[in-house]
Amino acid sequence: MASIEEISSYLPEQRVPIRSIGEEMGLKSAQIKVFERFFGLSHVRREEGGTLNDLMLRSVAGLTRLQGAEDRVRYIVQARTMHTVAPYPVNPVHEVRDALGLTRAEAFTVSQHACASGLLAVDLCGRLLEAEQDPSALALVLTGERTFTRAARMLARTTFNGEGAAAVLVGARGPRDRVVSYVPRVHGRFSAASALTKELFDEFQAVYVELLVDVVREAVERAGLEMDDISLVLPHNINRISWVRACRILEYSIEKVYLDNVPELGHSFCADPFINYDSAKRSGKLPESGYILMASVGMGATFSAMVISR
Repeated sequence: MASIEEISSYLPEQRVPIRSIGEEMGLKSAQIKVFERFFGLSHVRREEGGTLNDLMLRSVAGLTRLQGAEDRVRYIVQARTMHTVAPYPVNPVHEVRDALGLTRAEAFTVSQHACASGLLAVDLCGRLLEAEQDPSALALVLTGERTFTRAARMLARTTFNGEGAAAVLVGARGPRDRVVSYVPRVHGRFSAASALTKELFDEFQAVYVELLVDVVREAVERAGLEMDDISLVLPHNINRISWVRACRILEYSIEKVYLDNVPELGHSFCADPFINYDSAKRSGKLPESGYILMASVGMGATFSAMVISR
């Protein structure tokens, strides 16, 4: 299984109120108040005039363990939600690889799990590195996207999207932050994602928390643990209310779910759990030992959870 060697995040300075985005999207004031008061959202971040390459490179800049270890990087994986992020023949992940001088690395993208593709990429990199002859080999996972279209700026009745980014340096045999279980569950009934019929969209909303709870429980059980053994949950920042409901079913303290970034960042696609890891570490809320859990959900619909031993 994979080990996380280091995580670095980048948050653009520009703060955009969700109210202004909601008004651009044609939402009524009462609808926006639901996001603000019940979902716990206030602002998102945007990189004015920046590019997707800028986001990825700026997140990588904080990886201190990458410095001097560039020749050990075998894979660069861009984990993203949107299938198309640049016009042909532009290839952002290849351009970032070249800009970083990681000439030995094979670069590719995963997007099959939408916003849960970040956890997929960490697991995939761990498997690829296990097959390497060099035990010191590394992989680099890049997350974060631009909200360059109307459809990318919000999820109906769910959240607003921002442009935070994170880079994850992955190893296969690190001494800590080892992945002890990873569970993805794809529910193909909702594969139409944003094009779901009203009936299926309503059904998805109704079962969302239940499916999230199920995958969290399974990941914890596969790790041979109980929910009380999890010191901190690093969630996707979809909104606060969904985690309040999930914790009620799990009989787990909402105070142990890192929701500090929800009001200020909104949902940053695949980057959320990793941004939360970096933020929790900086604020002193990341436990020095024990177990943490990352969780994410991708439209389409993939529910994923990963248990990590500190």
